[in-house]
Amino acid sequence: MTAATSMHTTLQKSELVAEGTMAFHFAKPSGFEYRAGQSIDLTLLNPPEADAEGNIRAFSLASAPFDQDLMIATRMRDSAFKRVLGKASPGLEVKIEGPSGSFVLHRKAERPAVLLAGGIGITPFLSIVRQAAHEKAAHQIYLFYSNRHPEDSPFLEVLSETAKQNPRFHLIATMTKMENSQRKWTGETGLITGELLLKHLPAIEGPIFYLAGPPAMVAALRSILAEAQVDEDDIRTEEFSGY
Repeated sequence: MTAATSMHTTLQKSELVAEGTMAFHFAKPSGFEYRAGQSIDLTLLNPPEADAEGNIRAFSLASAPFDQDLMIATRMRDSAFKRVLGKASPGLEVKIEGPSGSFVLHRKAERPAVLLAGGIGITPFLSIVRQAAHEKAAHQIYLFYSNRHPEDSPFLEVLSETAKQNPRFHLIATMTKMENSQRKWTGETGLITGELLLKHLPAIEGPIFYLAGPPAMVAALRSILAEAQVDEDDIRTEEFSGY
């Protein structure tokens, strides 16, 4: 793993990437290196307001290592940290520490990777699948991505484009509340289930499974994999709580 360091950087731009979800792009400090799937701790410096949750948050890097900037994305909610970040102008100085974490693509390319994401849990996987395409990695990668409807599905278009460019990357997006959508959807609907996995995977035995999303969803997916008799050693998880 790359060594963790502490450094300052500045906000370059922010953008809405789905209903209630924003992405923030920061300048990549000179010499900062990371592996796709790793995370950073971001500290707001002297923010105009603060609350009991403090000024530091951990974020998976949604950008890929080959990108020129560092991108994070988060659901926006009513906390002082999110309010300050959401209103910030380009040039805002922040401190980052990292990279950290081992939620990265395994090295043995003969074993497929199955990525299971809910909502903003997509961020480490966006980095992983874009980097894999960039490096022309030999892994077969299956991403099962669950959201309520297309409007609140961050990075769905980028992922769809990546799937067109990389024949080894398979995107299976599913929507759980299409009755609340104004958009047309011809893909899968409903939650990620054992049946959905069996429908799209060549085999349930053999892949390494990566789970990212809210703790309740990660727990539910774990039990689905346990029922399918997936070995515990072949499951890696990243929980996104309190976003």
